[in-house]
Amino acid sequence: MPRFVCATCAAQFADAPAPPEHCPICTDERQYVPESGQAWTTLDELAATHRNEIREDGELTGVSTEPSLAIGQRALLVPHGERFVMWDCITYFEDDAADEIERRGGLSAIAISHPHYYTGMADWAARFDCPVLLHGDDRRWITRPDPAIELWDGETRELGAGLTLVRCGGHFAGGAVLHWADGAHGAGALLSGDIVQVIPDHTHVGFMYSYPNIIPLPEAAVQRIVEALEPFAFDAIYGAWWDRLVRRDAKEVVRRSVRRYGRALRGELAP
Repeated sequence: MPRFVCATCAAQFADAPAPPEHCPICTDERQYVPESGQAWTTLDELAATHRNEIREDGELTGVSTEPSLAIGQRALLVPHGERFVMWDCITYFEDDAADEIERRGGLSAIAISHPHYYTGMADWAARFDCPVLLHGDDRRWITRPDPAIELWDGETRELGAGLTLVRCGGHFAGGAVLHWADGAHGAGALLSGDIVQVIPDHTHVGFMYSYPNIIPLPEAAVQRIVEALEPFAFDAIYGAWWDRLVRRDAKEVVRRSVRRYGRALRGELAP
């Protein structure tokens, strides 16, 4: 039976003879269903049209689907002892790409910032025989349940080897980032998905309830994000897409961005 994949967000669903009526991630107000209606593809169809790209991004190695699929994010491989934690996820992978990751050490775990990037987590976990770490506050968005999924609760989850998951909330209730203590040449790095969005000029970051629908977060939710990050040292931020990097002074960039966001909500920016 085919494995159906939402064409808009790339969420996978359990094998079935026909696709679901709709994708619950895309009917949520944070995402969207195209005007043309719900569309589906399958892993077999993707294999005929897409490939993986593995390349360096800052200090890390990333893997993406090319041509761009759905939201277009890339996953990152973060050192974790002799293996890697895959941060965020993509839905499609070739055997050659998985073999190359295995050659480099393989995966000890997959950790994901929020439901828009759950995508192909079950397939990746099966290939590398590793757990998938999701915050329990977002369990309702799992579209393809799998025994590899481990839900964590609370505000932080220590992974060892200098890696810590931090719940920030905001974009989703369980929205998380990954702190990499050894990143930025020992000054610390933050892998943020789009819980903390690296914007095109790289001098600020953004915060939204919905990015495609342009729905802002309340100021209190954004303030909570910066408070959750305050205990952690970081000089760099890795966003969700290739080359979306804040390369220096990242903690001050977050603080500065939160102040600007608050001024905007209060109408204090010049018209």
